[in-house]
Amino acid sequence: MAKFELKLPKMGESVAEATITSWLKEVGDTIEMDEPVLEIATDKVDSEVPSEVDGKLVEKLFEADDVVQVGQTIAIIETDAEVEETADIDTEDEPAEAAEVEETVEQAKATASPSTEEDYSDSSRFYSPLVKNIAKEEGISLEELEKIEGTGKEGRVTKNDILDYVQNRGKQEKAASTTGKSIDTSGLESKVSQQPKAVASGEDQIIEMSRMGKMIAHHMVQSVQTSAHVQSFIEVDVTNIWNWRNKHKDAFQKQEGEKLTFTPIFMEAVAKAIRDFPMINISVNEDATKVIKKKNINLGMAAALPDGNLIVPVIKNADRLNLVGMAKAVNDLAARARQNKLKPDEIQGGTYTVTNVGTFGSIMGTPIINQPQVGILALGAIRKMPSVIETSEGDFIGIRYKMILSHSYDHRVVNGALGGQFVQRVAQYLEGFDKDREI
Repeated sequence: MAKFELKLPKMGESVAEATITSWLKEVGDTIEMDEPVLEIATDKVDSEVPSEVDGKLVEKLFEADDVVQVGQTIAIIETDAEVEETADIDTEDEPAEAAEVEETVEQAKATASPSTEEDYSDSSRFYSPLVKNIAKEEGISLEELEKIEGTGKEGRVTKNDILDYVQNRGKQEKAASTTGKSIDTSGLESKVSQQPKAVASGEDQIIEMSRMGKMIAHHMVQSVQTSAHVQSFIEVDVTNIWNWRNKHKDAFQKQEGEKLTFTPIFMEAVAKAIRDFPMINISVNEDATKVIKKKNINLGMAAALPDGNLIVPVIKNADRLNLVGMAKAVNDLAARARQNKLKPDEIQGGTYTVTNVGTFGSIMGTPIINQPQVGILALGAIRKMPSVIETSEGDFIGIRYKMILSHSYDHRVVNGALGGQFVQRVAQYLEGFDKDREI
């Protein structure tokens, strides 16, 4: 009998740790190759860890809710097959972020003084060893640590949370010392008003936010604080697209085995417009002094989850796909998003995002930019509208299918001309759709 060490696998370039949410197998259970053994949650996505061998689970090295680093052994599986010794992870292949975290932890161990160390054992809140080490190295007290808002499972403080806190700590202390008081227009000194606190009465229901809900809330606030949001709106006549889809959707499903929705048609137009205006396909570096122009056009597609939250899977190299390829990509990602089966890499690397607010009946919206991107397009509901139709014989009123495109963009790097021209070009591609186009 050989023993195989099941390790926490790599889950994307920026993922260094994961929380075990539940064990799907117990000690003594028989396991087949590729059968899920446990479920984990990262700061980006939930997923399962499958077995790499056939065998029997003989030891679990961690329990539910424990935080595990990438590469750590999480279970021992006994197998009849010959298995090679599991090689140590080559640190040169590890993500740079993970290496930086390990370096931070080592510095914490080397510099922390035993006489002044906090052990944080008095807290009823769970902190991973990594978070504790970073807190000790930075001299963060238990009282201070308790105040850090966590975006992990059940509000836990993750590595990114504490690193963000450390980065902004000095700025916050400086701001507090200079803005703790303000002078009103009459010259009288007054304290800065405090934000009102929500108080629950005895009849109110208190509902714990989900892990993903907390993450989304954190990202939305961060985006508004980072980017100068501005919007441009344009009305689009999509009558040709409406009629073409109705004419071909049955044949398309019979031929390709896929439903033909409006989304791939819209995504195709957005990808073409980005090729025409590549300075929409950019991001801004951390200190907002340089612009990073992206080579690939990777379109994020906001998808609704059963619990009401949103996730943004990414269609990589969207400009290289024809309509059939785009429809297959859209349907596949949307279906697996609803089933919570997306891989971490499939929600990373987006360069521009599209969200369909029309699904919920909204005629327009002002979406928040998906950082670190600089633009996001909201698709409004398609409606029958009276419209002036121009002909060589004069103008008349007719019924047309119309929608509103709402383009939110980062005014730090995208001016009104570029933002307006881009959404106008998307509209031109949609209105110029070839009604005689073949599938």
